[in-house]
Amino acid sequence: MTNFLKQTVASLIGSLLGLFIFCGIGTTGILLLLFAIAASQEVSPIVKDKSVVVFDLSMKITDREPSASEELQRTLSGNSEDRITLRKVLEAIEKAKQDPKIVAIYLDGTKGSGSNLGFASLKEIRKALEEFRATGKKVIAYGQDWGKKEYYLSSVADTLVLNPLGAIEVNGLSSQQMFLAGALQKFGIGVQVVRVGKFKGAVEPFILNKLSPENREQTQKLLDDVWSEWRTTVGASRKINPQKLQAIADNQAIVEAPAAKTNGLVDQVAYQDQVVADLKKLTGSDQNEPTFQQVDLLEYAKFLDKSQSAERESKNQIAVVYAEGEIVDGKGDDNEVGGDRFAKIFTKIRQDKNIKAVVLRINSPGGSATAAEVMQREVRLTHEVKPVVVSMGDVAASGGYWIASDSSRIFAEPNTITGSIGVFGILFNGQKLANDNGITWDVVKTARYADTQTVARPKSPQEIALYQRSVNRIYSLFLNKVSQGRKLPEQKVAEIAQGRVWSGVAAKQIGLVDEIGGLDAAVEYAAKQANLGNNWQLKEYPKENSLNEILFGKAEEASTALKIPGQQVKAANPLTAEFQKLQQELAVFQSMNDPNGIYARLPFNLKIE
Repeated sequence: MTNFLKQTVASLIGSLLGLFIFCGIGTTGILLLLFAIAASQEVSPIVKDKSVVVFDLSMKITDREPSASEELQRTLSGNSEDRITLRKVLEAIEKAKQDPKIVAIYLDGTKGSGSNLGFASLKEIRKALEEFRATGKKVIAYGQDWGKKEYYLSSVADTLVLNPLGAIEVNGLSSQQMFLAGALQKFGIGVQVVRVGKFKGAVEPFILNKLSPENREQTQKLLDDVWSEWRTTVGASRKINPQKLQAIADNQAIVEAPAAKTNGLVDQVAYQDQVVADLKKLTGSDQNEPTFQQVDLLEYAKFLDKSQSAERESKNQIAVVYAEGEIVDGKGDDNEVGGDRFAKIFTKIRQDKNIKAVVLRINSPGGSATAAEVMQREVRLTHEVKPVVVSMGDVAASGGYWIASDSSRIFAEPNTITGSIGVFGILFNGQKLANDNGITWDVVKTARYADTQTVARPKSPQEIALYQRSVNRIYSLFLNKVSQGRKLPEQKVAEIAQGRVWSGVAAKQIGLVDEIGGLDAAVEYAAKQANLGNNWQLKEYPKENSLNEILFGKAEEASTALKIPGQQVKAANPLTAEFQKLQQELAVFQSMNDPNGIYARLPFNLKIE
């Protein structure tokens, strides 16, 4: 007994000592982390006369601010990736245009990895750079290997310089879709589909081994529209006929530096040190200095935040709500559009008397039909009491278009991917897989359809009819919402729906979009609709939670869990890239949580390259 008491006391003392040590280390670590984050946010750059803003083209640009949980994850995982919002990029370029200390913007294309943006977002940045140039200030671009996206943006520059060993990708656009039907059949996984719309290609990877004629038609039309805009825009900046660019794409594809200069794609072929020497002259820097007088765009944007907060303070607010990612039922994660979470955001906005107008920025391929309907209801109620303007980013389709349909006005870029007004459901079963491995099921039930949700067998024709009835009802509801919101006859909506994907320019022609323009244009229109003049300020949603709220769970909009991700494996070769595409395809299933199993979503792997 005495030994037991001694062991118990020793164990208790040891546990308490360990707890105190752990708490001390944990508290110290958190305090150091907080200090590091605060220190990194408080330093503002010193912008000297005749400075150049350096824009790293490989920098990650997103619609919304990262949440505190995402920032903490990035810090703990050691990921030093620079990240900035599209709006801050546009504001920084606008500020640089007016800043007498800034003489030029340098587009640095030497870091590799490529842009994460789609062509619609790049169009917005390009427009801002054109306006910067219009003031007489210079835009200089330098690259070693420009992809189509990077060159599309860089071609706006006064001077384009390519490394002597560099090249430019001018080979048109493609969309290569992956089909899983053969693999599912091989492993004994059954697939049954219910859908409406002959163009609803989202289900095709699971039931076909190649594109259907309808899906091929819509994909070809979309690519043609985006490629036409690319050739027209690049051609106008470089004074090259679009037909010549098409000939280059058909005959050369990868244009090496000498040929790029000969064909007028670039102005100079030179090394980076030669470009730096020219920038030193432009900024009046000492040629013996290691570099020219400069300020990084990311740092300039931080400086911008502080100066703007002092410049514009108003009780009149315009809310900008960023719906970026898959639309899912429930709350959703930071990188998803949770129907319930965003519905609550719109409820708060509607009740806030200081918010006079709303801009809903959508960058989503859609997802759960139930979640889209939950959001759309709140958007509609908000629209009844104050202007709600939609700004479409790179993609606003299916469920993304569902939530946009009932608004004051819809803005999109010519190369925005939108439409896809269609509905589908996918029903899997593992009967063959299980039976081949000695697994069987048996069932007892009290009604004919009691086991309809089972994955133990395929659905009967009668059960398929039940699911089809639900899909038809949701599709009819979708058509009706678009008809009422867009003030179009339902018959016309039915003709342009069918799950078909459209470019922004085509969507405007058929009435799904009101105006070609970006986020800034949508904000300006919202201010006019609310009669605010210049007396307003922006308020962005979802709100960014503080680190304290994430750690101690006090924020209503906090992430449901703090996940510390591992380092992502970069695609070192084409085979690895294909495996990553497969991984992305399968990851889509994790966000498919509609309670009715019905979805309004783009084709899973529609990616323009």
